[in-house]
Amino acid sequence: MTDIKSPRLLYFKGALMLITGLLASAVLIAEHPNFKTIVLLMVAIWGFCRAYYFAFYVIQNYIDPDFRYSGLIAFVRKQRRS
Repeated sequence: MTDIKSPRLLYFKGALMLITGLLASAVLIAEHPNFKTIVLLMVAIWGFCRAYYFAFYVIQNYIDPDFRYSGLIAFVRKQRRS
């Protein structure tokens, strides 16, 4: 499989990911409509966003500029070999 190069397709993919996250969050809150669930969901989302930022920005720009990988699975495989 090759990389997606079409900007329209990339935007579409991004929109689908956003919609998926919004729907999953809405269903979770609808099933458990309390303050604790909402706060824990917000903290979980924030934590995953920071981990993603670390994996794809901090490592490549601050730790090892020569370290490139295609995704989180490739990142984990590289770390296990090191």
